[in-house]
Amino acid sequence: MQESPPKSPRPALPRIEAFPIRVGDIIRFADMDRQGHVNNAVYPTYFETGRVGVIYDPHEGLQVEGCTTVLARIEIDFLKELRWPGTVEIGTAVAEIGTSSYVFAQAIFHDGDCAARARSTMVLIERTTRKARPLPAELIARLERMLVVRC
Repeated sequence: MQESPPKSPRPALPRIEAFPIRVGDIIRFADMDRQGHVNNAVYPTYFETGRVGVIYDPHEGLQVEGCTTVLARIEIDFLKELRWPGTVEIGTAVAEIGTSSYVFAQAIFHDGDCAARARSTMVLIERTTRKARPLPAELIARLERMLVVRC
């Protein structure tokens, strides 16, 4: 009988302190489902709150003239149930910087516990052509200030 390879250890849960950007949101009664917890379809909305807080920040935002940023991929690990009433804190950091895209590492925290984590790939596109374009140097510099080695 052939032995199966050892399972790789689960990565440690992130801590809120690992994220340079933090945005709060409320858990709404409408977020609940029949099981009495926040529906899994709502978690992407919380992550969007965190991303929008970074992208449209009035001082260090990630906007580029004539362009917009679109979500190309999101991967979510659901770790703990959330329940109403309450609040969440969404931590956001930059995990990777590519040619025309970058990846946010994010996590949702409730009462200090990590309830979910996500990786979101964002692509910079021209508003008129809707085609990807390379990240300009000034945007890369802003992204590098939010870069973390691991979240």
